[in-house]
Amino acid sequence: MSIMEYNGGSVIAMVGKECVAIACDLRLGNQALGISSKFEKIFPVTDKLYVGLPGLATDVTTLKELFRYRVNMYTIKEEREIEPDTFAHLVSSTLYERRFGPYFIEPVMAGISTTPGGKVKPFIAATDLIGCLNFAKDFVVAGTASSKLFGVAEGLWEPDLEPEDLFETISQTMLNAVDRDAYSGWGTMVYVITKDKVIQRTLKGRMD
Repeated sequence: MSIMEYNGGSVIAMVGKECVAIACDLRLGNQALGISSKFEKIFPVTDKLYVGLPGLATDVTTLKELFRYRVNMYTIKEEREIEPDTFAHLVSSTLYERRFGPYFIEPVMAGISTTPGGKVKPFIAATDLIGCLNFAKDFVVAGTASSKLFGVAEGLWEPDLEPEDLFETISQTMLNAVDRDAYSGWGTMVYVITKDKVIQRTLKGRMD
């Protein structure tokens, strides 16, 4: 068994029209043994940027605090909020520093940035456990249900989805994919990020 599958869990991020969405399941397990149904894997970085951390649960907690520290240091030094692409490279370099004894986490990032002309630019990215970045224009997935998430997302995702349609798409993708994976599930947390607000919803899932 891979150490990446020890605690289970999956995350997906999707791009819409001037919005992005990121979702995670809520299960924490010890292999097939369920421990908690309230283990969130998505954390806010700024008001318009979120990071999902699927993988080994102890490293989730460690990296959450490490990223919070490094983002706060950046904000103090630069006197501005960190941009999504800058944060992606911060994540990449943080993981690559530990490449010979890596954190067993595959981060997924989703956020929006505003260009100088006022245009909203959606941003999603993911990395592997040593920080190799993967930028995408449609969706990125990580975790134990990633192969199922890919399959369902390929069938459901469309370009330029409005926020409510994006919420419906990512929710259906997550709920259907984790039903086919023994290590993920037990509910879903979804964040839809637009230029005006962040919509947060908790969905009930199968508990078996």
